[in-house]
Amino acid sequence: MRRPLAMAIAIGAMLAVTAGCGSSDNNEGEAGASGAPSAEKLVIYSARDKSVTDFVVEQFTTKNPEYKGKVEVLNMGAQEVLERVRAEKANPQASVWWGGTQQGLSAGAAEDLLAPWQPTFAAKMDERYKDAQGRWFGEILLPEVIMYNNKALTPQTAPQDWDDLIDPKWKDKIIIRDVAASGTMRSIYASMIQRLSPDGSNPQPGYDWLLKLDTNTVEYAANPADLYLKMSREQGVVSAWNLQDILLQANEGMPFGYIMPTAGAPVLVDGVAAIKGGNTAGAQKFLEFLFDDSLRATLAKDYFQIPAVEIAEKPEWLAQLDLRPMDVDWDVIGQKETEWITHWNAEIKDKG
Repeated sequence: MRRPLAMAIAIGAMLAVTAGCGSSDNNEGEAGASGAPSAEKLVIYSARDKSVTDFVVEQFTTKNPEYKGKVEVLNMGAQEVLERVRAEKANPQASVWWGGTQQGLSAGAAEDLLAPWQPTFAAKMDERYKDAQGRWFGEILLPEVIMYNNKALTPQTAPQDWDDLIDPKWKDKIIIRDVAASGTMRSIYASMIQRLSPDGSNPQPGYDWLLKLDTNTVEYAANPADLYLKMSREQGVVSAWNLQDILLQANEGMPFGYIMPTAGAPVLVDGVAAIKGGNTAGAQKFLEFLFDDSLRATLAKDYFQIPAVEIAEKPEWLAQLDLRPMDVDWDVIGQKETEWITHWNAEIKDKG
C-alpha cells in the first residue's frame, strides 16, 4: 500500500525540479531573484579601449539592472572583430559590434552580417556618418596622428609630418602596431597610398613609401598593449596611432605625446552595429544607451572621444583641438584596402 504513495511523492518532486528548471533567468521579461525583469546575455565585440568599455558597461547595467552580470565584452582589434563576425555568420556568438572603421562596417553590411534598424539617434546624425539602410552608425571620429615618446622627444624634435617618418634619421626608432589585424593601422596605411594615388589606380608610389617606412620600423607590435609597453620603454620612440588612445594612455601616466601632421590627419568614422542573428533586443537597448546625451558628454570630457553627433558643450581639450583633416577618399579606400594591405603584408612587411 505504501508503494503508490512513495511513487506519488517521487513524481511530485520530479515535477517541482522540472518547473524550477523552466524558470531560467536568461529569458527576457522573466523576474529574477530581486523581482526585476531579467535579460538574455549580451556579448559585445569591441575595438574600444578597455577603460572605456568597462566604464560604459557599468553605466549601462546601473541604468538597466536586468543586464547586471549579463554583459560580456571581448576587446580586440577592429579588423579582428570583422573577421570573427564573418567566421560566425552561420551561428552568431555576439550581438554588438562596438568600434569599427567605416570601411570595415560597410564590408560587414555588404556581407549581410549586420541587422538593419532605425534607432532614435539616427535622425540627428550626418548622412556621411551612417549606413543608408541603418546597418551601422558612426559613434565617434578618430583622427590618426603621429605619436611620440615625450621623454625622448619634444614637440619640436618629433616628426612633424607623414613624410618625415621615412627620413633615414628615424631608422630603427619607429614601432608600428601590426597592420593587418588593426583597423586603425589599415586605415592609416591605406590613406598613405590613396594620397599618392587619388583614384587608387596606381598604388605603386604608396607601396614605395611604405617600403621606406618599413626600413625605419624596428618592430611591429602584436597589439595595442604591446605597442604602449615598447614605446614607454623607448624600444621605439615614434609611431602612428589614433588620437583618442594616445590621450587616454597619456592621461594614465604613459609618456606619450602627439603631433597633428602638417598635411593633415586621416579622420575615421568609427562606428557601431547590431550583429544579425544576435540578441536583437539587448543590442538595440545598448546602442541607444551609447548615444545618450549625458553619456556622450562624459565620454568626450573624460575619455577624449569626438562624438559623431554634436554635443551641446564641448570639453576644453576638444574646443581647443587644432584638427586638420586630410583629404581622404574613403570610398576608394573601401574598395582597395584589402588588396593594398594584402600586398603590404606579403611584399613589403619586413622587406625594407
